[in-house]
Amino acid sequence: MKLPRVQGLIDRRILANYRVAPDVLARLLPAPFRPKLANGYGVAGICLIRLKHIRPRGLPAFVGIGSENAAHRIAVEWEDDHGAPREGVYIPRRDTSSRLNVLAGGRLFAGVHHHARFDVAERDGHYHIAIRSDDGATRVRLEAHTADALPPGSVFADVDAASSFFRAGSLGYSPSAQAGRLDALELHSLNWEVSPLIVDRFESSFFDDTCRFPPGSIEFDCALLMREIRHEWHGREPMQCVACAGV
Repeated sequence: MKLPRVQGLIDRRILANYRVAPDVLARLLPAPFRPKLANGYGVAGICLIRLKHIRPRGLPAFVGIGSENAAHRIAVEWEDDHGAPREGVYIPRRDTSSRLNVLAGGRLFAGVHHHARFDVAERDGHYHIAIRSDDGATRVRLEAHTADALPPGSVFADVDAASSFFRAGSLGYSPSAQAGRLDALELHSLNWEVSPLIVDRFESSFFDDTCRFPPGSIEFDCALLMREIRHEWHGREPMQCVACAGV
């Protein structure tokens, strides 16, 4: 079933990113994906996004819904059926504050969504976000504040380089309720502006798991902030995968 075109406003989007040993990251990816590299490292992280006025394209904003959401993301590359190179993100886990998103997952929004509780506070450039999913699989805590530059040692030379890397990953694939199938959703940002954040504290039950990421294979890299981004979500053709990795 083709997903409807949806529009709305990204009120706040934080991309909290790790640099990861490519061979470790590759084990989490279903075929045909492989890690997209930045300065020799794989890149993975969590997108913490607050959406407003989300509704099918053409409807007025006042009928739209809002929600807090988190998506675990891995930057990937692959070749399509014609051998042409493609890039995007693989999203093994989606969590949302909206029970509607959970119910509509796969019909209005791509992929399976899990309900979670979000504790969010934002003031004077400081951000606090804590997440706990109902099933206990996702636990996240972020404390961050605005900054002028990326931290030293980032895989990205500057904010522009980071912005270009993530903007290219607009096409996302995530596991559907149907085994062996990935739902696809592409983000069209009608305006795009990225600024850096300094992260004071970041905890993730997924990325802190040493069975999944052995010591020395992963290190926090940087975080980016976006505000008030007008956008559309476009459903794309699903993909059959050999083995879908999960959180």
